[in-house]
Amino acid sequence: MTPNRPYLLRAFFDWIVDNECTPHIVVDAGFANVQVPTQFVQDGQIVLNISPSAVTQFSLDLTQLSFNARFGGQPMQVYVPLGAVLAIYARENGEGTVFTADEFVEDEDEFDTGLESVDSSKNIDETPPEKPEKKKGSHLRVIK
Repeated sequence: MTPNRPYLLRAFFDWIVDNECTPHIVVDAGFANVQVPTQFVQDGQIVLNISPSAVTQFSLDLTQLSFNARFGGQPMQVYVPLGAVLAIYARENGEGTVFTADEFVEDEDEFDTGLESVDSSKNIDETPPEKPEKKKGSHLRVIK
């Protein structure tokens, strides 16, 4: 069977947005091929606001999520393999779920995103990135 994490992530995202709350995800910034603003990483993790009002070109499929957003006024393209998503929750009340490392395993060796930071002189609404292939292995660890 396919992993359930993409489906649960989409369901929780929709549920949080439908209830007029702000969806946030916790990402393992050390996971292979994660592209996030490193200046905001704390203890190897970063919390990202993925609200429709905070991001553009949001894409969530069976292997990754990506979007464009501004961090400290600078536009950036964010890429997160779903294996790096540790949790999703509503900022307003903390409702959501936590994922464990063994729930999602991908093939790291066959994975290359080819994504880079968005040049601030370019329009943030340019063509979305190509979707990468699956990857193997997971470097997540359960933090309690």
